[in-house]
Amino acid sequence: MRLGDLVLDVRPLRESRDFRYLFLARLVSLFGIGFTAVAVPVQVYRLTGSSLQVSLVSVAIVVPMLAGTLAGGALADRVDRRRLIVWARGGSVPVFLALALNAVADSPQLWAIYVCVAANSVLAGLSATALMAATPALVGRDQLAAAGALMAITAELGAIAGPSLGGVLIAAFGFTANYLLAAAATLVTTSLVALVRPLPRTGPPPSRPLRSITEGLRFALGSRVITGLLLIDLCIALFATPFALFPELAERTFNGSPGVAGLLYAAPAAGALVAAVASGWTGRVRRTGRFLVGATIAGGLAVMGFGLSAGVLWAALACLAVLGAADTTSEILRRSLLQHHTPDHLQGRVSSLWLAQTNIGPALGNFEAGLLARAVGPVAALVAGGAVCAVSAAGLAAGSPALRQASLRDAGSGDLPDPAPAR
Repeated sequence: MRLGDLVLDVRPLRESRDFRYLFLARLVSLFGIGFTAVAVPVQVYRLTGSSLQVSLVSVAIVVPMLAGTLAGGALADRVDRRRLIVWARGGSVPVFLALALNAVADSPQLWAIYVCVAANSVLAGLSATALMAATPALVGRDQLAAAGALMAITAELGAIAGPSLGGVLIAAFGFTANYLLAAAATLVTTSLVALVRPLPRTGPPPSRPLRSITEGLRFALGSRVITGLLLIDLCIALFATPFALFPELAERTFNGSPGVAGLLYAAPAAGALVAAVASGWTGRVRRTGRFLVGATIAGGLAVMGFGLSAGVLWAALACLAVLGAADTTSEILRRSLLQHHTPDHLQGRVSSLWLAQTNIGPALGNFEAGLLARAVGPVAALVAGGAVCAVSAAGLAAGSPALRQASLRDAGSGDLPDPAPAR
């Protein structure tokens, strides 16, 4: 591999006007989401003084988002995907305005926050699925990995900067300004997506919604490559997601302040950002499946190393950075392989399955880590989880030649529409 292969591939931004609009739209959108990711739990805690009420915010996010994701998969294969994103994102503007009005009221209502969060989660599920389904038609098969890396960068930038700026906004101007800025960011997002060319349905007309979702599931289970991708995704989501243990480890293992916990949370994001920036090679390698398996195994080993760091903070942070880099590399390769091996008329439904798993898997992984840590201690839980992740990924590779041999260089599904001419 040459040094030049590590440079981020920006061809999708350079050659596709429509992808540039989607890229900018998602970046702005994630900043807006980052603002509310801080504002909502902080406001709920100030209103109730209860961590249990704050934890219910996660329920109000995950369950409706799952419903929106599955519905979005069926809709993205039935209607113009650009229009679906516009309507879904545009629908979030009044939701954020409602949160702002509730925040400025003399007695803000807790139920109103939960309702708004749930409504926005449904809309976010719809738009995220349509966005993922729309990307292949905008960039072409040869740039799927590059597009995935660029989207990963938007996610990491949003995860790092959005909540930080949101906290500053709350401290300086309060919750109302935070929600108003989120509404403005969403309006900008909607306007940018509206500039993308129409993306009408391709292929045969889909059947009724429930049957349509079943068809997508049947295709995913019938494809050894897609099934392998979904299963290897679970390896790292279920067994290499140690974030729930960070507060306990920061206090007991590293004898640190809340600032140490912040470093533990930031380290994977930093590693992920570096991996995304140095991801130019992901679209050029021939044995994509093998690199995917290797990245997943590396993530499991990094979690083991984190558990064995024995209170040495720099070693722990280094292992977490490796985990973030491995997870992002794995995600770029998984996403691009999934899109490459899925026919365009099924992109929405297959994307919805992947996104649903992506939303639920880490939550279950954190729960599993917390449960195991309570039984055997956090260090043993980390070592065991990392080992299971690495062994499971190796076992999947051994038992699934289709996954091992999957490549972005082969013919794929072969029915993606041609991307728009470079402009």
